[in-house]
Amino acid sequence: MGQATEKLEPRIYVACLAAYNNGWLHGAWIDVEDDADAIRDAINAMLKASPVAGAEEYAIHDHEGFGGVEIAEYAGVDKVVRIASFLRQRGSLGASVLEHFCGDLDAAAGALDEDYRGVFESLADCYQDMTEETLTIPEALRLYIDWEAMGRDARLNGEVFTVETAHDEVHVFWSR
Repeated sequence: MGQATEKLEPRIYVACLAAYNNGWLHGAWIDVEDDADAIRDAINAMLKASPVAGAEEYAIHDHEGFGGVEIAEYAGVDKVVRIASFLRQRGSLGASVLEHFCGDLDAAAGALDEDYRGVFESLADCYQDMTEETLTIPEALRLYIDWEAMGRDARLNGEVFTVETAHDEVHVFWSR
């Protein structure tokens, strides 16, 4: 569940710090595919072409195609590749869940794979659906049930968390 609905094409701008510290902008945009060694090779080629001889240090000065997930300036190549792979598989929903878990890829994957309840127009709709799946509600009582309060209480009690991707598109996850 929680698979990609759009294609993210992550890439990073890697800058040569020796050139940067000497007042030159020298770097390269690098597509982030699944091969960390290919990225390291591209970084080394950029450093070799630096206007400063013997350049060795680099930093990630920009990034795009990561669905809003921030990439740290000195993030390791392996971690950047893992994040990019996760986002290609999971799309913008994966990016939002990853943000919810403060960058913890394992927790985000677990939530998407094991704790995903579904997408609803609201959290209240989720609780109404769930209740109606498990109980038969007498018509005389239907108007007295406050689905919004049930959903709000569940969120406040930490039973669920939600990711809103549109005005009427709320993804609901059970909390661990």
